[in-house]
Amino acid sequence: MTHLPVPPPSARFLRACRRLPTDRTPVWFMRQAGRYMPEYRALREKYSLLDLCRDPHLAAQVTLQPVHALGVDAAILFADILLPLIPMGARLTFSAGEGPVIDNPVRSARDIRSLRPVTAEEDLGYVLRAVRLARGELPESVPLIGFAGAPFTLASYLVEGGSSRTFRRTKQLMYAEPRAWHSLMEKLSGVLIDYLSAQVTAGAQAIQLFDSWVGALSLDDYQTYVASHSAAVLAAVARSGVPAIHFGTGTSGLLEAMRDAGGDVIGVDWRIPLDRAWERLGPSVAIQGNLDPVALFAPRPELERQVRLVLQAANGRPGHIFNLGHGVLPETPVESVKAVVEMVHEISVREAA
Repeated sequence: MTHLPVPPPSARFLRACRRLPTDRTPVWFMRQAGRYMPEYRALREKYSLLDLCRDPHLAAQVTLQPVHALGVDAAILFADILLPLIPMGARLTFSAGEGPVIDNPVRSARDIRSLRPVTAEEDLGYVLRAVRLARGELPESVPLIGFAGAPFTLASYLVEGGSSRTFRRTKQLMYAEPRAWHSLMEKLSGVLIDYLSAQVTAGAQAIQLFDSWVGALSLDDYQTYVASHSAAVLAAVARSGVPAIHFGTGTSGLLEAMRDAGGDVIGVDWRIPLDRAWERLGPSVAIQGNLDPVALFAPRPELERQVRLVLQAANGRPGHIFNLGHGVLPETPVESVKAVVEMVHEISVREAA
């Protein structure tokens, strides 16, 4: 196991990642830089999503917006999980109302062989420049989280050509051509190891691996076709010396397998009570979650009740990071997001007193 330096008391997010005591529960939000914020919408009127990602100064600016507006305990780099697929050869566009579309999906062993190697410093240098700029503007108490999509989630986008509800083509490739499937996963894992290591070198102080679609798999499929590849990426993050958050949704049937694949922190969604998830995961990992994103649309008394339920389930145990079970929805009221930060900080410090 890698021995890591103890974070300063002011960096409560990093301390929680290490299961160390904190003065109050740290809180941040997935997609905390996004369309629910008026500052971000103003930029999107001038720039496309890819334009924002490719301009390091704009990406750093968006990264910092919620830190200034909300008082969260961590910043997460503004980027997109699909960016590494572009230098690999994916023709990626973002269609209004449809999300990401890949015009040349990967459907065969020949397609997989044609995927190009990627060097993070050369092909994704604009992301690394954004990391450096954002880290340079953040106070010591607010760490910067870097991230990437996990091998399965990126593979599913490549194979499906975009989002999917059934993942039929992805599973067909897994079942019918397992050798080709593992070749694809190995290629993606290699790219991700280089990419995430470069983010850490540039200044990222933690990494989140987004396996957003892994909940579509059975436990056997996860263990047979996915776990070893995620484990390779997470092991590389561990060697880099920063904590890793292993995140997925709909993963109640996979929690122990995801823990075994790696990560200092396991993300859980609202479909399982946080205390029950932690009982299953055991004392060796921290836990992140797990408010339903739609709770942010509730009246204030109900929102506070739901926040309290999550904190009560954590019971002040070191190693809890308050977050949503998935990302902030675009229509979410900013005031509700800020109110949750205030609630978490006030309630957790009061109960700790």
